[in-house]
Amino acid sequence: MPQPTKGTRLGGSPAHQRLMLANLATSLFRHGRITTTEAKAQRLRPYAERLVTFAKRGDLASRRRAIAKMTDRDVTHALFDDIVERYGNRDGGYTRIVKIGPRKGDNAPMAVIELVEALAEAPAPKRKKASRKATKAEAVEALAGGDEDEKPAVKSDSDDTASEPEAKADDTDSETTEEKADDK
Repeated sequence: MPQPTKGTRLGGSPAHQRLMLANLATSLFRHGRITTTEAKAQRLRPYAERLVTFAKRGDLASRRRAIAKMTDRDVTHALFDDIVERYGNRDGGYTRIVKIGPRKGDNAPMAVIELVEALAEAPAPKRKKASRKATKAEAVEALAGGDEDEKPAVKSDSDDTASEPEAKADDTDSETTEEKADDK
């Protein structure tokens, strides 16, 4: 069973509320921004964002559901063709509500609801765990000074052979100091 919306209805009857939201959504997608009361803007936001989500799916069933919820087919086609391209990288939050103060005459609180602009830069696609581990390994190498030109992270065989005589010399020095300590 559908959950009823909280608060009083916009308009009076359920049919009138549906038509008001359909007309508001159509105007929002046609003009990009509309001025209305705060209550209507707050009711319109989830309605409009759901329509954008339908458009992002792009299949025939979603197109039919959007046409059923809007009053103008041309605006619906523009939503599926033009508007959805702006929000390809965004997961939600397609609208913004800005309060602008009371209306002259009846002092009703007014707001502007508008479609937000597209993201300037597309975020990197989500990676799987294997690539996260590879990224983490690359980050560790970079922090350890993993530049190939400067200093190799792993010692080569020639470095090991050069350090072995020094280690043997250090061992003999320690033995001679122990012998001297025993003689005393």
